[in-house]
Amino acid sequence: MRCPASEPAKLLFPSAFSVVCLLSTVIPRHIRWRSLFLLALLMTTLLWPLKYFAERYYLERLMEQHRQTLDLYVANLLGTLHRFEVLPQALVRMPELRALLMAPQAAPTQRQVNQLLAQFAAQSQAEAVYLMDARGTTLASSNWQEADSFVGRNFGFRPYFRQAMQGQPGRFFGLGVTSGRRGYFFAAPLLSDAAGTPQTLGVLAVKVNLDATEVLWGKGPEHFLVTDELGVVILSSRDDWRFHATRSLSRVEQELIAAHRPYGTPSPAPLQLDHSQWLTQERFLKEVGWTVSILAPQRLLSTPVREALLTAAAVLLVLLLVLAVLIQRRRHYLEHQAQDARARRELEIRVLERTAALESLNTRLRAEVHEREQTQQALVQAQDDLVQAGKLSALGTMSASISHELNQPLGAIRSYADNAGLLLQQGRTEAVSDNLQQISQLTQRMARIIAHLKAYARHEAPKPEPVELCSALDDSLVLLERRLKKLGITVQRDIPDTPLWVLAGDTRLRQILGNLLSNAVDALGEQRGERRLFVRIQQQGERLRLILRDSGPGFSDEALQRAREAFFTTKARAEGLGLGLAICDTLIRAVAGELQLANHPEGGALVTLQLQLCTAPVREPEA
Repeated sequence: MRCPASEPAKLLFPSAFSVVCLLSTVIPRHIRWRSLFLLALLMTTLLWPLKYFAERYYLERLMEQHRQTLDLYVANLLGTLHRFEVLPQALVRMPELRALLMAPQAAPTQRQVNQLLAQFAAQSQAEAVYLMDARGTTLASSNWQEADSFVGRNFGFRPYFRQAMQGQPGRFFGLGVTSGRRGYFFAAPLLSDAAGTPQTLGVLAVKVNLDATEVLWGKGPEHFLVTDELGVVILSSRDDWRFHATRSLSRVEQELIAAHRPYGTPSPAPLQLDHSQWLTQERFLKEVGWTVSILAPQRLLSTPVREALLTAAAVLLVLLLVLAVLIQRRRHYLEHQAQDARARRELEIRVLERTAALESLNTRLRAEVHEREQTQQALVQAQDDLVQAGKLSALGTMSASISHELNQPLGAIRSYADNAGLLLQQGRTEAVSDNLQQISQLTQRMARIIAHLKAYARHEAPKPEPVELCSALDDSLVLLERRLKKLGITVQRDIPDTPLWVLAGDTRLRQILGNLLSNAVDALGEQRGERRLFVRIQQQGERLRLILRDSGPGFSDEALQRAREAFFTTKARAEGLGLGLAICDTLIRAVAGELQLANHPEGGALVTLQLQLCTAPVREPEA
């Protein structure tokens, strides 16, 4: 039997996976649920070592992440301090400062030094650069024009001033007594040029604003602390921790704070911090005597550990559920085998009975299908016969016009022949040649009429071929010329003079044009007043549109919907079978054309015939 444990369970609990696989292979036939409960207790004990390894793994990863963050912040803080460390030592060499210390009452010199210090402060981005005399009184400052100017103020109590007066570089962090802003102070002594032991004339101090370093800490769950040598928080990502003591201060340290005033308060309040709720990592900076600490809440460790335990518990639960399902399925397996055997025998008997019934039903269905196929063939043959009957009916209608058209050329031929005999006797051969040419043209016209009549009457498969549209249209109008004159119908043409060849069969195109024109003439025969027929040809790209419009009553709504149906007609039964438009629609679609029926806005029917343009056929020269 295949082990039911999943791949995630195998990765999280390799030992549990082995136990489940082993148990699933040796499950007895009638296992009790008490054994499954004992197995669940055994697998639950695996959560305690998992918790230990998860805490160890996530703690190491969290400490490594915080170490990198701490290194980055320490490097940025020390970089900021080192950038301003050498600035006082470089500025004390300026002769303007020494001149002001030698003559403190010289107003021009003081103004020049103020401007010079302001320029250096702007270029170095220091918060303030100021010059003090030997007593600590500020003579010139970069902020001499501001409201909180240092000029005239005494800072002799500051440690950096005392260190500089002793000839040492001065360093100090504190809250400004004038500006109220924190800063780190660098100071350098300014010595006289006298021979022998130089005398300290004054001190040049540079104040650096460290508020920008707190911006780098962001808004994450971790918090930063920077404490000085007294354990007082001087920089922090939380405002309420600033200037609080992280340890108890001795009396000497409190007196030192009261003398130097670095925090704005003589006794910093203790920082109420529960260290059990924080993961702390520290770094001591020997250059300034500060300690940088990063504090992460315990939830950063407890949350992933809890999620790992929940995931493991869920996997264990799934494993137990899978094992329970396997036990339940195995219990019912034998019962289902017996039921399946009985059902299989009953199903085989039913299949045999149904098979015999289906064979009998298939025999009857084949007989019915054969009968329906014969009926369908008879129906198609009847429809073809009706279509041919409609064509013959239309052919009989056109017989009168055709006989008239044949009699007219015959009479003309006889007249041309008699004239040719007289002209031949007179020796006028050129006139005889003209008469013979006219006779030839008339015989060709009669041949086309007779060929059109024969093709219209016989069955012929559609074979699209190039046909000259204007010629076919003229012949169709000629066949209807007698009816047009009898009914007084005026034909208005808008046809190009150049030949237009379309892809269609010559016989089919003439049949389509004959039916459409005949319908228009029939519709105008019922119209009183002026009777007009408009014929127009438009070219649109590779398509050609033949537009037929009459001034008759137009199509009814029912006629527009059913005009293409066979045996639908609005005429009397004796006048038509309703096959004209149905035949036209079938023939035009066979040559990739389209027949559109509509009513013109000004009245009358509007029939549009769209055909495919083609090039004229290339005929071989006659021998």
